[in-house]
Amino acid sequence: MSLQKGDKCPIFQLKNQFDQIVDITDYLGKKNIVIFFYPKDETPGCTKEACAFRDDFEEFLQYDCALFGISSDSVQKHLSFSQNHNLPYSLLADENKTVRKLFGVPGNLFGLIPGRVTYIINKNGIIEEVFNSQTNPIGHINSALQTLKGI
Repeated sequence: MSLQKGDKCPIFQLKNQFDQIVDITDYLGKKNIVIFFYPKDETPGCTKEACAFRDDFEEFLQYDCALFGISSDSVQKHLSFSQNHNLPYSLLADENKTVRKLFGVPGNLFGLIPGRVTYIINKNGIIEEVFNSQTNPIGHINSALQTLKGI
């Protein structure tokens, strides 16, 4: 079952591109959080999405926001991807798709392609908005910023 607006953010820990454990409880209750699940590092749509989040990163910070990208790529692939595109936020390695399952992120194309879904979470740990679009990577950034403006 996919998490929806009004649901609580699941508790999880994953390693980021620097091989450091990121514990979501360090942010819940303190910051707004944007988590975007994406299929794969260095693919055209995912690169476009990641770079758009990068380009608007300062605006996200204005809304007291922590930003995380999650895919099933390894820590090493995330490091390369973040360095290649100067990404200023954490990419989390969900190699076993555990966190993807916690959120209930749907796959597309008979489950062969991992879904592209963004969750905007308020400081109380409640999901404010869910944006699900495999083919509109830029829409994820626009939806997240619009939601943050309303929190």
